[in-house]
Amino acid sequence: MTTNTTSESSASVHLLDLQALVVAVRRRRRLWCSLALVGLLIGAAVAVLRPPAPAAATKVLVAHQADQPNDTGTLIRTDVELLRTTRIADKALQSLKSPERPEDFMKDYRVTGLTNNVLQIEVTGDSDAQAVARAKALADAFVADHVRRMKASAQAEAKALSDQGDRMRHELAGVNKEIGDRSPDSDPKASASIESLFARRAELNSRIADFDQRAEEARMGTPQIIAGTQIVDAPRAVRHSLPRSAATNAAIGLVLGLVLGLAAAAVSTVVADRPVLRREIAANLGASVIAELRRVRRRRVRLWQRRRTRTARERLTATLARTVRGSTEPLSLLELGCAGSTSVIALDLARAMAADGPVVVVDGLPGLRRAHRGQKPGGPDVVGVEAAAAVPHEVRRLGVGSVAPGTAWTGLPDLGTQTVLVVRAGHASAAWLHTVARQLADLLIPVIGVVLIDPDPRDRTDGTLWDGLDTALRGHNERLAREKVTGRRPTERPSWAVRVPDSDQEAR
Repeated sequence: MTTNTTSESSASVHLLDLQALVVAVRRRRRLWCSLALVGLLIGAAVAVLRPPAPAAATKVLVAHQADQPNDTGTLIRTDVELLRTTRIADKALQSLKSPERPEDFMKDYRVTGLTNNVLQIEVTGDSDAQAVARAKALADAFVADHVRRMKASAQAEAKALSDQGDRMRHELAGVNKEIGDRSPDSDPKASASIESLFARRAELNSRIADFDQRAEEARMGTPQIIAGTQIVDAPRAVRHSLPRSAATNAAIGLVLGLVLGLAAAAVSTVVADRPVLRREIAANLGASVIAELRRVRRRRVRLWQRRRTRTARERLTATLARTVRGSTEPLSLLELGCAGSTSVIALDLARAMAADGPVVVVDGLPGLRRAHRGQKPGGPDVVGVEAAAAVPHEVRRLGVGSVAPGTAWTGLPDLGTQTVLVVRAGHASAAWLHTVARQLADLLIPVIGVVLIDPDPRDRTDGTLWDGLDTALRGHNERLAREKVTGRRPTERPSWAVRVPDSDQEAR
């Protein structure tokens, strides 16, 4: 007793199937590998055709008046920004006697703070000599500007301290005069006042000495800053290695091309919505995947691949022959994106069926008869669709046709009343697979199963519809056996003929 329980699928439909996306992107490896190769070639070509401009580099040691061991780099960042001003650029251009605008010259050099006291200046030019001259002029202009600013700061500080000391001396002179005007024979109150004046004079003397010392230190600190700010690495031309530059640009181009190719493959996969996995193709066609076969390619294949493909073809032929051997209804093979593979399968199946009696292949494909001309004599006869009506009823027919876009659906029953779909993975969109299933259901042509051509070798999904036994091989043979026992055909539309919606909107 066989129980067929049809339950509604409770699995939620994902907006994006990651497994299918990965498989589809991997199948489009020619696209992203080609873009990666193009990026590599473009990167290498750019390095060769557009070499970097001649450049020179120099390093400058900068001494600051407020240098501290725990400085976070604020002072050197200030120096970097000062070098990027038009004042420094203009001073350098004046020393070079160049008519170039400072704004344009600023675009030709780059300044980097290596440490808290070291600057690196990189300048480009029309030649190595010009680049070296530009770098030297820029470094000299910065050193001169830095020394001038430090001198001005030190002089301003020393002048402020000297002025403060002069004010203190003026006040000290007043205190000394007031002390000199006092009489020694004064009363006790006057004595206390004189003591306060002496204390004030001592304080003023101390402060004057302090201001003088600080002013002297300010003046002495400037020579140290002037001597400490200097060019420590003379300007020199930077040598560019063409092989290294080509390798670097090629690697960058390779990565960018690969990323662009993967992105293009992923976007096109999502937009095209072409099922690749067995599970998706079986669900969209409403029929189980009964066999898989490598795509017939024109290029030469390796010996072990040829042997493996031949074994798979023989196994597929035996499966199809065993399926249709107990049925008197004519069978058709309908291709979708794999006409060459379908022709090969049809001729192999016809030879296998010829052991049970005469077989005629009804050709609905333009290339089948051309492929048959190259076969050995004694094979099955191949006739066109227009000559199918003249075939005797005792001769078994095997139709070969197509369900590609533009198919004349009303002519499919002439090829066979039952069919096996031969579909290439990733060829048709989900909407077209729905259309094929719906048209075949409307024509009352049962789909025995699906032969998947060029499947993904890493696909581990299940292509069997376990809730639709009428479309599986076992269910189909049981139906034929029941028809032979009862001697009649069912008048109602079978379960496999349920209309398949073309879209989610139609399903709702």
